[in-house]
Amino acid sequence: MKNIVFDLGGVLFARDKSRCTPDFVDFFSFVRSEQMPRFWEEYDRGASTLDEVTDTLCRINGCSREKCEEYLRLSIVLQETVAPTERLIGELKAAGYKLYVLSNMSREYIAFLRRFPVYGLFDGEVISCEEQTVKPEPRIYRILLERYKLDPVETLFVDDRPANIAAAEALGIRGQLFDYHDPEATCEALRRRLL
Repeated sequence: MKNIVFDLGGVLFARDKSRCTPDFVDFFSFVRSEQMPRFWEEYDRGASTLDEVTDTLCRINGCSREKCEEYLRLSIVLQETVAPTERLIGELKAAGYKLYVLSNMSREYIAFLRRFPVYGLFDGEVISCEEQTVKPEPRIYRILLERYKLDPVETLFVDDRPANIAAAEALGIRGQLFDYHDPEATCEALRRRLL
């Protein structure tokens, strides 16, 4: 294995639940559904704007625009690194692996996440909003492989959604499902496998 590819949301970055009210968590409960809602998928694809998503969330949640805007702002600024994953990435980089990002992410979210120091350890990235395609569509994986000349057999993809892993494996990329409930366990399994 030479190349390790990481998803971002739920794998390297997450919100600290202790800083979130139950109402806030419930407001964004859709992000944990098996199939991401179409309106959010289109936001990640770069096909809809933050304004349009705000309108949709106001309708879905039956709440004021002010509350929606504030919750969306908080959903970005409360993002922080998942400590076990951040440590593992540093160890993999030191061991000589090439590291990449493959993530469904909107413009506002990725602009915020790129500010974290750990982001500088990656050798390349493919972000859905910049490519107008989202996981698990095969095209986004092909962009990654072609752009960085990666051999799928030498590439491991870490993601917290089974459908995204299955799509990678269909193209010959190895997969590791990330347990966002127990990041330490997944990172330890990856450590045993790679270091």
